[in-house]
Amino acid sequence: MDDTFLPIDAYGLIGNDDRCALVGHDGSIDWCCFPHLESPSVFAAILDPEDGGQFAVRPSGEYDGTHEYVERTNVLETTFETDGGTATLTDFMPVSGPSAIRESTTDDSEHERGSTDQFAQQAIYRKVEAVSGTVELEVVFEPRFDYARSATTLDRDDRGDVVAIAGEREGDGGGLEAAPEDDRMRDHEPGRLYLHTDVDLEIDAAETVASTTLSIEAGESCWLCLQYGGPNRRSEGEYEQSHDDTVDYWRTWLENCEESATDVFSFDDEYQEILVRSALVLKLLIHDETGSIPAAPTTSLPEEIGGELNWDYRYNWIRDAKFTIQALHSVGQSTEAHRYFEWFREIGHETPAEIQPLYGLHEETNLEEEHLEHLSGYRDSKPVRIGNAAADQEQLDIYGTIVQGIYETVRYENGLSDYDWESTRALADYVCERWEDRDKGIWEFRDLHEHFLHSKLLCWVAIDRAIRLAEEYDREAPVDRWERERDAVREAIEERGYDEERESFVQYFGAEEALDATALLIPLYDFLPPDDDRVQNTIDTILEELTTDDGLVFRFADSPARPKEPGGFVICTCWLVDALVLSGRLEEATDVFESLLEHASSLGLYSEMIHADDGTFLGNFPQAFSHIGLLNSAIYLASATDAEELPPDALSSGAAAPLFRRHGT
Repeated sequence: MDDTFLPIDAYGLIGNDDRCALVGHDGSIDWCCFPHLESPSVFAAILDPEDGGQFAVRPSGEYDGTHEYVERTNVLETTFETDGGTATLTDFMPVSGPSAIRESTTDDSEHERGSTDQFAQQAIYRKVEAVSGTVELEVVFEPRFDYARSATTLDRDDRGDVVAIAGEREGDGGGLEAAPEDDRMRDHEPGRLYLHTDVDLEIDAAETVASTTLSIEAGESCWLCLQYGGPNRRSEGEYEQSHDDTVDYWRTWLENCEESATDVFSFDDEYQEILVRSALVLKLLIHDETGSIPAAPTTSLPEEIGGELNWDYRYNWIRDAKFTIQALHSVGQSTEAHRYFEWFREIGHETPAEIQPLYGLHEETNLEEEHLEHLSGYRDSKPVRIGNAAADQEQLDIYGTIVQGIYETVRYENGLSDYDWESTRALADYVCERWEDRDKGIWEFRDLHEHFLHSKLLCWVAIDRAIRLAEEYDREAPVDRWERERDAVREAIEERGYDEERESFVQYFGAEEALDATALLIPLYDFLPPDDDRVQNTIDTILEELTTDDGLVFRFADSPARPKEPGGFVICTCWLVDALVLSGRLEEATDVFESLLEHASSLGLYSEMIHADDGTFLGNFPQAFSHIGLLNSAIYLASATDAEELPPDALSSGAAAPLFRRHGT
């Protein structure tokens, strides 16, 4: 492995409400965007160690670095062991203590008026402290605005603190062009980073870096606090209080979750720690302003080292919603689940043909994809992309996702509103007209346009749930037509989607070889019962041909898009656990789940993919879908373990019932 790049699993994640940063176990912040998670980067060394920009605090000589989270928080501690002594680096993004936690009874406008300070939260606080002996440290402050496209200058303010200032963007012809302003900057200065510290840093104007070397002895400490947008220097006591408030915030939030959660937190200690971490990751990724959730806080971490499959995941995918809402409810995040669904529900009221597969975190629709050719990419995996062209694809599965979300959620509300019924009816009618079309599918292939099984399955879900809503709430609807189309979709899936010779459902209609892990969702959506021979055959085939010896499940194999991928997909592995539980194959499900737990990083984090041969992480990190899948699989296992009889009968109802089954079945 190229020593200039850390392994992906060597990073920890810190953040608050609307922004995140990746901190390596070497003490370097190698990815961070301000003022928002989807804004241009100020540090991007993970995508280009030479030119991307970093903020490093680490021993100047040889050392061993390890890190862990402060218990039950998103506050990260990195420990450096040197020959001369031991030092600890604490990193966090400040939040305003337990008072900043949203309550389900709190009006959003009231919350936005007073309980959080968005400007103050656009910051990173770093404290380095010598635990024993004497430790010599180097500090390197090297910001690069706008994905290192804009010129950066370093200066000092009246207090002597270092200020990084964004200039104009370097043009393709070597000239300069004005860098675009962010329309969400509100009223503080764009393109400025203030480094508040009592450490004396030397500015190298030519190299645009501020650095120093310092020695600290046992009991000594210093703060290096980064503020975006304007100066916000505070006293050491205030920084200490902010640390304590941030720790209290995360712990109080988690305690609130545990009071109202399902059985997901009742596992043995060996499971509980990683499930708590998954809940904390999910909370960290929730966009406080809008309630949306990105797939990941990063862009262009590759699916294959040296390959071109490098995507920007800092957006909210419609299809993730059905899994996300269940996970949020199950870990006691009812307020977050409600706010997320409201975002998702509004999307469903758009004209069906205009609904996109993904949106920006502030509901942006223009996600034009760009290649950043000046960045080398993680371990030379190019291109580095920002934006995502998949927003313009036709993906027929999104309509079933929306209708299923409404179907599930109205059970916990005051019935089906006219507003939601109008949306549901429009979506069902649209699916009846379009289900026979080809699309790009769940995996968003750029070079394959087919009748994907998963898309047809979700078309069936859209029509089936719409029919059931009409019946349960006595709504006027063209039920006869819907039933005909639902039956036609079922017939197509059963006749054209199942291959007798392969003894499995396949990736798309007529596929002779291509298998796909999405076939595991057939019993989860209640399309067929788990004990159906075709379901069991499909599970067995996927275990035989798509599953590694470690239990990791590939997304697909023998596909015209790509014959096989280098690693197993975490969410697909979770789908296997769920399907096995529903099939009553609890021992196998537990084995796969426990194997997956062993693949977590030392901090309990997951990327989207894990290399089948060496276990290295691939893809954007940490991946929300992976942690959501882990939580949902824990729900299945907890329900099955607590039930007096084996699934599926024992799991037919209740708060922890299978995620997407029809009411009363």
